[in-house]
Amino acid sequence: MARINNPLIGFSEEVERRLHHPHDDTLVVTIQARDYNMHRVLVDNDSSADILYYDAFQQMGISREQLVPTNAPLIAFGGTKVFPLGVVTLAVTVGDYPQHITKNVTFLMVDCSSAYNAIIGRPTLNSWKAITSNYHLMIKFPTDYGIGELRGDQVAARKCYVAMMEMDDHL
Repeated sequence: MARINNPLIGFSEEVERRLHHPHDDTLVVTIQARDYNMHRVLVDNDSSADILYYDAFQQMGISREQLVPTNAPLIAFGGTKVFPLGVVTLAVTVGDYPQHITKNVTFLMVDCSSAYNAIIGRPTLNSWKAITSNYHLMIKFPTDYGIGELRGDQVAARKCYVAMMEMDDHL
């Protein structure tokens, strides 16, 4: 394969035709963390941290001994403090071969209810040199072999939204 330097990243109308419009859906993707396909991952450009929820952590079969202690609280929407159980670094792969990348992502692991398994925030998006488009529900990023893509799942985004609203009703 030919190596491509400084590729341009853009979004086409063809991508947008695959979606139901109009929409205000969040960008929800599937990533590969270790050898585990993790669905329902929220991409949040406003998050200053990458978050892994405890339920997903357990499903992946990772030992709690792999957690590195941390005492830095997260400040949630509304100012509530959430204290992580620790941090764990996982190899995350996104994109399809050969336009894929694998990077280590350090997740803060939290034990609270969520319809999502994880949140990818600015630290990872910046390490991927990613460009996100909420309108196109897609992430694009440079690879050694062209532009990699990670498409959002509009159906999963809507299911997560409903699930989060139902959780709020029970609080």
